[in-house]
Amino acid sequence: MKRSIDELLLTPYWIIDILPEQVPKDSPGQYFAVEKYYLAGDRLAEIKQKHINVILKLNCFRDISLDEETSLNPPPERIDEEMRSRYLCIMTGGSMIISEPDDTYMTLYNPDKKLLELVRTLASGEGLFVWKGK
Repeated sequence: MKRSIDELLLTPYWIIDILPEQVPKDSPGQYFAVEKYYLAGDRLAEIKQKHINVILKLNCFRDISLDEETSLNPPPERIDEEMRSRYLCIMTGGSMIISEPDDTYMTLYNPDKKLLELVRTLASGEGLFVWKGK
């Protein structure tokens, strides 16, 4: 049985990110300056393209829908356009990936073992990392 978006938001989640793990609050580095750098100019568009690539490749293996639509597997061009323009819930089976146009990460909720392994492989191919959220 498929879960609603609200139910999935309460499940375990993983982060698909440009960094290999969450930056500690007491990190001596300059996280906010680096984040600002990645959010500027074409750099964010390059990261968003990696996110889109992960989702499109995932769609080769799994049915997906956008938000809580009942129709499956929208055209790749629509997936691309939606991911670039708005907050989007990408549903696949009993799992969900949240994408926002102005973030350097996506959030994967409630993946089964096989989906998590597949997303890790696809993300790695795009130079992204997948780590457990807290």
